[in-house]
Amino acid sequence: MIPYPAIDPIMLQVGPFAIRWYAMAYIIGLFGGWYYFSKLDKKEPLLNKDAFENILVYTLLGIIIGGRIGYILFYNLPFYLHSPLEILKVWRGGMSFHGGAIGVIFSLYLFSRRYKVPYLKLMDKVVCVVPIGLCLGRLANFVNAELYGRITNAPWAMIFPGSDLQPRHPSQLYESFLEGIVLLFLLGLLFYKTRAREYPGTISGVFLLGYAACRIAVEPFRQPDPQLGTIIGSITMGQILSLPMIVVGLYLIIKGIYDRKKLSV
Repeated sequence: MIPYPAIDPIMLQVGPFAIRWYAMAYIIGLFGGWYYFSKLDKKEPLLNKDAFENILVYTLLGIIIGGRIGYILFYNLPFYLHSPLEILKVWRGGMSFHGGAIGVIFSLYLFSRRYKVPYLKLMDKVVCVVPIGLCLGRLANFVNAELYGRITNAPWAMIFPGSDLQPRHPSQLYESFLEGIVLLFLLGLLFYKTRAREYPGTISGVFLLGYAACRIAVEPFRQPDPQLGTIIGSITMGQILSLPMIVVGLYLIIKGIYDRKKLSV
């Protein structure tokens, strides 16, 4: 086994005020993504100054509201129906990527309508920066010793504090690498080195398909949520929620190919 690097989840504490690595991952992910988005937007300017200054607000609201509602509905509805005040205690954890994705899709649709921005072109740039947050978020899960993997005898297994002291897959690191680093590189390559950005929706489709493939591939190594377990046989909620992403992703990619052929005629 590889010893688990015991990292204090609290990055900095001054009296009762504490800054956690998990919160810092969100902050760095949002502002880092905002900065990278500005570089992408310089390639083909899409937003005016006012729109650029407000897109972060729309994105943040979509992530928090969508992520929280998604977790409640998809992962722990009975608990929150019994204790509705717990819904407001976001600092205790409980966020869903799929819910956050739906929230951002909706909030940026409203953004595109307000600022008269082509929606799919906007989303093609936004998805390029999403892997930054995914990478940092999964690293924060690792620091918190949460969402760890299933029991294994792999030589890189770890014993996570607060668990049953069984060696487990560091599945947070698998997800950080695949959903973060690999997707970040792939989408950047498509945007800068190909003509994919000229066919709105294509890069968004690749992101949806790529994330879904990575999530489905890693789920067998990740310990299912204790309140849910597996849903159908060995299939998890994360895999089920990723299936619609595959359908929509394929549709957008095929649409991009069709648009390219139509323009070349």
